[in-house]
Amino acid sequence: MSRDTPIHSWSGSYYVNGEKRWVSGQLTLTRTAVRFTAEPSGGTGGGAGVGGVALASFPLSRIVEIKMESSSFIFSALTVLEHGNVKHWFGSLRPCRAAVYHVLEHFWRERLLSPGDAPPPAPLSKGQELIGLVSGAQRRLADTGRVLDHQGEQFDNMMQGLDKIESDLGVADKLLSELESPPWWPFGKLPWRSQQEAKTAAVAAAKAPPPGGGAKGQRVISSVPAVVWRGEAAAEMRPGSLSLTPSCMELRDAGGRLIHRFLREEVDDVRVHNPYQISVRQRFIGKPDVCFRIISAKMAEALSVLEVQYKKKVELTGEYSTFQATPSTTPGSTDSATSLWGAGAHGSDTEVPVEVPVEVPAGDLTQLQLHVLQPTVTEAEAQELKQMLLQLKSLALEAETELERQDEALDVLASSSDRATMSIDKHTRRMRKLL
Repeated sequence: MSRDTPIHSWSGSYYVNGEKRWVSGQLTLTRTAVRFTAEPSGGTGGGAGVGGVALASFPLSRIVEIKMESSSFIFSALTVLEHGNVKHWFGSLRPCRAAVYHVLEHFWRERLLSPGDAPPPAPLSKGQELIGLVSGAQRRLADTGRVLDHQGEQFDNMMQGLDKIESDLGVADKLLSELESPPWWPFGKLPWRSQQEAKTAAVAAAKAPPPGGGAKGQRVISSVPAVVWRGEAAAEMRPGSLSLTPSCMELRDAGGRLIHRFLREEVDDVRVHNPYQISVRQRFIGKPDVCFRIISAKMAEALSVLEVQYKKKVELTGEYSTFQATPSTTPGSTDSATSLWGAGAHGSDTEVPVEVPVEVPAGDLTQLQLHVLQPTVTEAEAQELKQMLLQLKSLALEAETELERQDEALDVLASSSDRATMSIDKHTRRMRKLL
């Protein structure tokens, strides 16, 4: 992804201090910079047109302060203070000033928390490229292992729930037996059953799981700061967070209050607009769909989990094709291997041109041959690759063991569900006979 590829754009105006006038155009946010480009029609304050000219362009790392202010020229404006006491004024922002402020402030804050912009890296050797690929696969497998672990916890909770159902069905069987007792016994319960039923109820109460299960009791797999808004109402953008649990997706505001919770089975599609912006939709029949858009500088961390949990529902939009040209990195990450949606790791998809002289003198031919015969992977890189592959093998074996355990748990769940269904049908028939 090019550094100049826009993440988000807004229409508005920019105050040209030298000419003392406002110029209409587009305010654009890229991965590393903010840029304002004038429209072809020129400015709102009269004068010659300056179409296509970048009136302001500055990196996020040079921003000192972002504020919402008012001026004598326009009622409301957004100001950006740059190093060197250079102040930029933006007005007439659409859909609204607050929406632009929340997005710019989010990416600027995440840029401050991440390492500064480094110069373009030197061409990597084959060994370094292999290490990057294996490192990315290792992180991906670790994310999958965490999801499997949470999935195993869900199976354990389901088995506890089925145990409680079986104990409740046992109590129902005792009660039905009392109701079916012979009419010649006038004292209700049969005396030899009272003590046994009391013990059964005590055991069932001891086995019952504590209340308060559900999404509140689940651990969070991944949580990233984000700017959230509903549907196309971009004017309602507000800062918050995106949290992913094994059973749901939660959107919260900056104060931690719940905005919306998408249950895993209720999500119909997750559309990836670019590596920083997604939309989640839940469809309804007879009423409007529920759709939220989320933009985050650290969206790559959440995408690695979303791709595992909602694999068949994740869809790449046409806008995403712009970002597929080169590998991308988030402002908070300098390692392109952490992103599932890049074209490769450490720029491995782009060939590094090797300069070869057109005419090789006879005396330099031996040196050129020696350069070609140099090993592409050094001994140190080979040892590091060996250690990483051993760790990768260990993670794969642990994942295989967990999958086998979950297969056995699924078999137990299936048989327990069948027994519970048969008991419920039996009790239903017995109750109908008593009516």
